[in-house]
Amino acid sequence: MTPQSILREVFGYESFRGPQAGIVDHVVNGGDALVLMPTGGGKSLCYQIPAIARQQAGHGVAIVVSPLIALMHDQVGALHEAGVEAAFLNSTLDWDATQDVEFRLQTGAITLLYVAPERLNTPRFLGLLDELHAQRALSLFAIDEAHCVSQWGHDFRPEYRALTVLHERYAGVPRIALTATADALTRADIVERLQLEDARQFVSSFDRPNIRYTIVEKKDATQQLLRFITREHPGDAGIVYCQSRKKVEDIAETLCGHGITALAYHAGLDNAVRQTNQNRFLREDGIVMVATIAFGMGIDKPDVRFVAHLDMPKNIEGYYQETGRAGRDGLPADAWMAYGLQDMVNQRRMIDESPAHEEFRQVMRGKLDALLTLAEGSDCRRVRLLAYFGEAYAAAPGRPKQGAAPWGGSEDTSVPSVGARYFCGNCDNCLNPPAVWDGTDAARKLLSTIYRVQQASGISFGAGHIMDILRGKATEKVAQFGHEGLSTFGIGAAFSELQLRGVLRQLIAMGALAVDAQAFNTLKLTDLSRAVLKGELPVNLRESVSTPTERKPRRDKPGGRATPPAAAALNAAGLARFAALKAWRAEVAREHNLPAYVIFHDATLAAVAERCPRTLEDLGGISGMGAKKLEAYAAAVLRVCAGVDSN
Repeated sequence: MTPQSILREVFGYESFRGPQAGIVDHVVNGGDALVLMPTGGGKSLCYQIPAIARQQAGHGVAIVVSPLIALMHDQVGALHEAGVEAAFLNSTLDWDATQDVEFRLQTGAITLLYVAPERLNTPRFLGLLDELHAQRALSLFAIDEAHCVSQWGHDFRPEYRALTVLHERYAGVPRIALTATADALTRADIVERLQLEDARQFVSSFDRPNIRYTIVEKKDATQQLLRFITREHPGDAGIVYCQSRKKVEDIAETLCGHGITALAYHAGLDNAVRQTNQNRFLREDGIVMVATIAFGMGIDKPDVRFVAHLDMPKNIEGYYQETGRAGRDGLPADAWMAYGLQDMVNQRRMIDESPAHEEFRQVMRGKLDALLTLAEGSDCRRVRLLAYFGEAYAAAPGRPKQGAAPWGGSEDTSVPSVGARYFCGNCDNCLNPPAVWDGTDAARKLLSTIYRVQQASGISFGAGHIMDILRGKATEKVAQFGHEGLSTFGIGAAFSELQLRGVLRQLIAMGALAVDAQAFNTLKLTDLSRAVLKGELPVNLRESVSTPTERKPRRDKPGGRATPPAAAALNAAGLARFAALKAWRAEVAREHNLPAYVIFHDATLAAVAERCPRTLEDLGGISGMGAKKLEAYAAAVLRVCAGVDSN
């Protein structure tokens, strides 16, 4: 079978997307590849189709290195549903099951085998690979989540470093390394660590046009989150990321108290509880998972409608990877984040207190600064996000050009630089352009206050005390240190605390102010402070707004659940068929112990519901309906549709 016929007959898709065809052909022909493709872009097919094609050509089994058990289980289950022989080796298997998989591996009965990097590097498994290699029965190695090999990546795993053995020990077996997130520094590290210098690189656009990016200033983060979920995502599946385990549990409890089905996930939970919660999230509709970053990598759930951050991630890679878990099905989704001054302080403190060498800490500071710039910026979020990964946002069919921005501007439609007023149409800054004010005067007064306080007292103070002095608040602490006598006392009374916090964030983000983590998060002047004080460095700020203009709530009926985006275009009869098909799918998924989307995606069910099929031929050509699934489920699908239409 050709790659195109495998795509159509096994997976049920008519055509490749983006660079998939080129990647597949390259690997089928024995080439090495480094693939950067956003979450939901179809990375799995880039090695699954070559694995099938190369096995049919007599090259043997494909080994897929994957870091998470949940991902292995779901992908193997999905391949079985498509009629592909796949298996995994991990700690969930007992000895008998492990031996059975190893026997099938040795006899050529497996097309794809998923293993963790720890398992791959054991003497026992390497011995199995040696035997297969001697028999010319290794078709390819796929290294998923390849950013884990890099110390500069957001999820470095030392065990990935040992994967150099693949090149050294099994020369001639093609390798494909895949990741959704890697800046230029991380890409270079992947190439060096995995010895992929001669590999062809395929870099897709990092743009996820279906995701709406919104970043709000923290005021009461819990209430802000509740408003966001209840107004815009009632009944939707979503993920809420928090930094601490306690906060995860508190937020999950609060959401449940407001009628939102929420579960907690963090490394401190009992393994059985954690696994149960993850399974519920994958298998049930409308679950909100509140989690630390321990949750999510490799989660294939396509209908996550929002990802919310209540605490700022460490860097843009982490932010992009986590927000990318929303809208894998290509339908509208939200990436929402609340952040504040304390987030910046906490992240800088963690970097400064890290036991890592100074070079590493310096790189991490630079990555954090890039995220702060994204959060503080008043221009298009998407332009800045893409620029971080070395991609310029360009006007494409259906996208407004630069001159269409609500604030007007140039009609130049060339690719803009970072900071250009470019209208993506799907981020908060583009939809509701923020007012911008000149904060230079406020910044100079803040820095002058810090300087005079240090001169007068010989010690440093935190942000709250500095703002109290500047605004002329006669607190006990101000009186204790005699700071009401400073020349800057009260000269900033015209500025609100919200405005001054924005100025502080901007000064820290631009490096004109530092936070001393070793001295109770006190503020310190830097070399750049002098340029601001002299008026040589302007400070332009977005107006502080904690609650942006909100969209109309997405409810179809009072108290009801919003229609899934995949079914939004269906008429009443189509919606009835869609609901019946979802109920049938849920039963099948329970019987097979798989998430429902592994059986069929919502988009496939919506296409069936719209077509109103009566015969097997009517189901032909529907995306996601491969030959094996037609054979297994066509009769039941037709029966469900007929049952609805007869009522």
